[in-house]
Amino acid sequence: MRQGKGWPPALRPPRVARVTLSHDLAGTGPSTVVLLHSGVCDRRMWDAQFSALAEAGHRVVRCDLRGFGETPIDAPHTHAEDVRDLLDHLGADRAAVVGSSFGGEVALEFAARHPERVAALALLGSGMPGMEPSAELRAWGDRERDLLIAGDLDAAVELNVDTWLGPEAGEEARALVRRAQRHIFEVQLPVPDEHGPVDPEVARDELARIQAPALVAVGAHDLPDFRAVADELTRLLPAARRLDLDWAGHLPALERPEETARLLTAFLAEALEPAAP
Repeated sequence: MRQGKGWPPALRPPRVARVTLSHDLAGTGPSTVVLLHSGVCDRRMWDAQFSALAEAGHRVVRCDLRGFGETPIDAPHTHAEDVRDLLDHLGADRAAVVGSSFGGEVALEFAARHPERVAALALLGSGMPGMEPSAELRAWGDRERDLLIAGDLDAAVELNVDTWLGPEAGEEARALVRRAQRHIFEVQLPVPDEHGPVDPEVARDELARIQAPALVAVGAHDLPDFRAVADELTRLLPAARRLDLDWAGHLPALERPEETARLLTAFLAEALEPAAP
């Protein structure tokens, strides 16, 4: 377990190569908001929320994590430290971090490792560091692996589209996930193991020390694993607020983009409101 701001020598993570994540920036407000995409998408999934949050008065950055979108993966890396380096590059000392699914897991690791840099968290169908998949989710992963081993990339892509999008997702959302997931497979499958992520373990008590206001949103049609994660995060995070979306599957930002933009705008307006003197 990490102690303080440094790493004990025996637990120090492997050396990683730094990179500036591909990103877009909009808005000129005093608060910075970072949008972290899911594991089946890239930064394009935030189109509606990116513009809406900028119009609401925030400085908004959306990025492609390594191996997604326009950011290559060619060296060992730590996603949370890549986010830190991006904020350093932008000159942002603190930010509100919004994460969808895998992006939520990265947001939580970043908040655990750099709590002083997190003004607020918004977690949508979030994963969680150290999350143990259920038998159902492991079976799904076995099915995806078998399709990829068989060389049936099309079927593996469709398996992801059908699994991760809820009943209200339109064809535009399905087409976006289809394109993004195919690109993810094409980029990540040839990558040697030594260039994979080296993210260290985050203990539950580290998450429980995150003091930033946190929105924990989850869809009624999401997989049971992620509803269970929402339950645990609601218990663990001291300043968590639970929001159940009766219409949503796993990716509300794509299923009802404008509604998701409104709920994020409302949460951040309250969470980032200056404290009364």
